[in-house]
Order: sequence, then C-alpha cells, then structure tokens
Amino acid sequence: MRRLPAPWLVPTALIAALAMTPALTGGPAQAGPERGHGHGEGPDRSVRFATFNASLNRAAPGQLVADLSTPDNQQARNVAETIQRAAPDVVLVNEFDYAPEAVDLFRDNYLEVGQNGADPAHYPYSYVAPSNTGVPSGFDLDNSGTAGGGNDALGFGEFEGQYGMVVYSKYPIDAGHARTFQHFLWRDMPGARLPDDTATPAPGDFYSADELAVLPLSSKSHWDLPIRIGRRTVHFLVSHPTPPVFDGAEDRNGLRNADEIRFWADYVSGGRTASYIRDDEGHRGGLDRQGQFVIAGDLNSDPRDGDSLAGATDQLLDNRRVNTSSTPTSEGAVEASELQGGANEAQVSDPAYDTADFADSTPGNIRADYVLPSKGLRILDSAVFWPTTTDPLHRLTGAYPFPTSDHRLVWVDVRR
Repeated sequence: MRRLPAPWLVPTALIAALAMTPALTGGPAQAGPERGHGHGEGPDRSVRFATFNASLNRAAPGQLVADLSTPDNQQARNVAETIQRAAPDVVLVNEFDYAPEAVDLFRDNYLEVGQNGADPAHYPYSYVAPSNTGVPSGFDLDNSGTAGGGNDALGFGEFEGQYGMVVYSKYPIDAGHARTFQHFLWRDMPGARLPDDTATPAPGDFYSADELAVLPLSSKSHWDLPIRIGRRTVHFLVSHPTPPVFDGAEDRNGLRNADEIRFWADYVSGGRTASYIRDDEGHRGGLDRQGQFVIAGDLNSDPRDGDSLAGATDQLLDNRRVNTSSTPTSEGAVEASELQGGANEAQVSDPAYDTADFADSTPGNIRADYVLPSKGLRILDSAVFWPTTTDPLHRLTGAYPFPTSDHRLVWVDVRR
C-alpha cells in the first residue's frame, strides 16, 4: 500500500501542511505497453492521456473503500480492465469518491492485477484532493424552502467527496507546483453567468449576496497537475463540471457548467484574460503562454446536442491554444446510436464522437468527455473505447444496471 507517512513520522512543522495537501503517492517511473508509434520519451515516442468517468461513486461514505478492499468487485474489475486495455500513461478517473485509501486499494487490488488476460497497469504516481461535492453550504441554494442535502451542498453530493476524482500516472506528478481551485468563488469570474430570479427585476439574483460569498465556481474542483515527462512538463488540467440539468427556469446548473468550462479556456489563454484567477494557495493568474497542457474530464456538454448552454464547449474547441486537429471516435458509438434510436435520430453532432450512453428518450448519446491537448503537442492518434457488439470487449461497456459506466474512456496520443 502506498500512503503518506503517519503523522507521528512527519516533522511537526509539516503536519498542518500535510493536512491541507492533496494526497500524492509515488515511486520510480515505469513504462507502459508499447504501441506501434512508440511510448515514453524520445523523438519517436508518444504519451497517452485519457479520461474516464468510471462511475466508481457510492451511495454512502466508506462504501467505495469497502468495495475496493477485496479484488472481487465486478464493476471495479471492469473499470480496471478498461484502463488496462486502453493502456493510458496518464488517466483521470471521474466519479471516484474522495477517499485517499481507495486510491491505493484500486491500484493494488485491481489496476495491478491483470483482468481477463489483460496486462496489469502500473501507475507509481497518483493524485487526489478534496471535492466540493457534498460539502454543506449552510444555505437553501435550490430555494426549496429548507437547507440541507445534496442540492444545497457546494457541489451536488449526499456526502463530502462523493463523485470526486483521481489521477493515475506513469510519470512523476510535480505536486509541489500543482494548483487547485476548489475554493475560487463563482462571483469572482468576470462576466460570470450568475442565474437570475425571473420574478424580480434585478439581474443575476437567484443567489443572495451571502450565498455567492461561499459558492465556488467548481462543483468538484479544478486541478493543474504538472506531469514531468523526461526533462519536459505537460500540465494536466482536469475537472468535472456539474451536469447542466436538475434545475429550473433559472438554469443554475447549465450556467455553472458553462462557466466551469470557460475557466480552463481563460486559464490557458493566460495574460490579462486569466488575471482574475486565484488558486487555493492565493497565487494569481493562469498558465504561462509557453506552457503545454492537456485538458481532460467529463465536461457534461456536447457541442451541438444535449441540454448544455449553447457554445459551452466551443469556449475550448475554438480557443486558439487548443489542438482540435483530431477528434476521438469509435465505431461502437455509431452502432449504438443506430440501434438505440430515440433522441439519437434528431441529433446534430456526429455520433462517432459520442462518449456517453445516456437515456434514449433524452438527451440520447452525446460527446461529454474530452481530452484536448495544446497546440504545442502533436496528436498522433486518438479514440473512444466503445467496442461494437461483435467485439468481445463489448462486455466492458453499458449503463446501469450493467456493471461498468454510462461513459466511455477517451484517449489521445501526443508527442512534443
């Protein structure tokens, strides 16, 4: 098990700092499975970045730890095998309840154990930090008449850390220069799309001033994780914006989703555009304009279909610093759209781009999950892990009540 030292083994001056520091584990870097165009560092090598909303969230605190404490949880096995088959070097796992112990349990009992003949996946480095989900706000944020419960948390969740996230990496994560933005207030974003109470003449007043004084932009968190690849650094920019649904005419979740996506667009633009940004340590500004990055996560937004605010993902896809020369696709998504019909028949986006298998009534299957490199990184290959029904690995896909997730893993191979 790879864990931080026990507090009594840590110098006293560091105890308080560790209490506020995201958990980081590590060891010697290890190479992953070789691919046709190479892997690792060098002129003919690439690095595979991935995102996967694995639905490893549970209904109660401690349940994920319990499920991962043995190697026989079928959903966790399927998630691990999916990661093993896709073989990313760096992967963000969304909807992984915040529990540092669970990070090691999933690695030890599942990722590092070959599933159904797949090669074990060795990730010496991992990063996890608290999430806003389930953290009580103390206010009636949904204006239901009572304060408390998931809808009134800083980010939706029935307990603190539900629907969190974790990053696993074969390359060192420079935790000393990592930045988190869990506490950045939504109101502090210039031009924030604050929801409006249509029953009053004042604009953007669905939330009171007191509520806006505690409501963060990020429904989970936003992390900038510097990944050290040889002598170079790539910033892994990860998040999981709130779904743009489960609200009313004020569209508070849709507006928040759009601004959570905008945050990364401003961050990578740098300069004055990002001057308003302040991280959890109080440091201002965005990414250096020479910095290279990969934006990843379940953004809960399709460019043309679904319920998100029009143009929400275009804030990234049209950003001059983002490389959109290749869009991950799969044959399985096209097949699923044809077989399931329903809302899929009226969609505008190419079904080959879909990454999530949602209800056929509404919104249908959409592109919700993204891996977006900077233009300083050349895209060599990309795909959505969505096998067709004739593929033996199709058993790894499926929404509830099937045993994995309603999202698909998305990966991109890049080379500097």
